[in-house]
Amino acid sequence: MSKGKSIIGDNIKKYRKRAGISQDQLSKKSDLAFHTIAKIEAGSTPNPTIETAKKIADALGVSLDDLMK
Repeated sequence: MSKGKSIIGDNIKKYRKRAGISQDQLSKKSDLAFHTIAKIEAGSTPNPTIETAKKIADALGVSLDDLMK
């Protein structure tokens, strides 16, 4: 997968925007650093750990499956 393109990152951004929250708000809701969210969405970290993905999914009210497809 090329840098800047990540299925999970694209889906996080899609669900975050659908929820009407900023990256900063998502970072606080998921108890993760802002730069972690930003890097995942940008594709710099295309494969976050399952723990990180689960925190984000929970904060967005979606399943891990939703983030992966």
